[in-house]
Amino acid sequence: MDSAAKSLDAQLDRVAKARARVQKSGTAAARKSLSSANAKAKDLRAKMAEAKIALAKAKAMDSVREAEEAAKQRVAEMAEKLSSKAEKDLVAALKAFESRWARDRAKKDAKKIKAAEKKASAKIKAAAKKAATKAKALEKKAAAKSKAEAKKATKKAAKKAGRPKKKAAAKKTAAKKTTARRGRPPKKRGRPPKKTAAKKSAAKKTATKKTAAKKKTARRGRPPKKQ
Repeated sequence: MDSAAKSLDAQLDRVAKARARVQKSGTAAARKSLSSANAKAKDLRAKMAEAKIALAKAKAMDSVREAEEAAKQRVAEMAEKLSSKAEKDLVAALKAFESRWARDRAKKDAKKIKAAEKKASAKIKAAAKKAATKAKALEKKAAAKSKAEAKKATKKAAKKAGRPKKKAAAKKTAAKKTTARRGRPPKKRGRPPKKTAAKKSAAKKTATKKTAAKKKTARRGRPPKKQ
């Protein structure tokens, strides 16, 4: 940019000198020299303008790059800060969540434990009631059995007390027979008369028939035995 400015300044000096010669001499050669100097000066001005534009563009691009780099730096710094803050916030959030979760879980577990205790208590009460009912029934049954046995024993004792002893009764009967026989004359030994024997035989047959009839009647009521 500086070299272009210097070249333009030098060319402008040449233009001024050529113009002075034209004014002084007015020759065609002087005019041609002035025209050539003006053309070169114009060309240098155009190049100078292009150089300025290029420089402005370069400066603009540099400023854009600088702004971009600065923005990237700021974004990176912000990202780092946010990352650090996010980690801290996450730790705090996890602690808060853990505390809240622990409270909620403790409440739920307490409800479950209470329900389980209530259920267990109900089962224990039901089992105790059932056991008490069973024990009461067993006691009642045992008392009834004991009462029945006592009643039976009382009846048996009463029957024994009311009846005479068999041996004593037999002795008394034998004594009566002996007393009765003492007054009678002795019977003749030998066979009994035929009529008496026939009567005894008929009585035995009748007794046998009655016994057989009783057995048949008893068998009719029973179910037949399985073969």
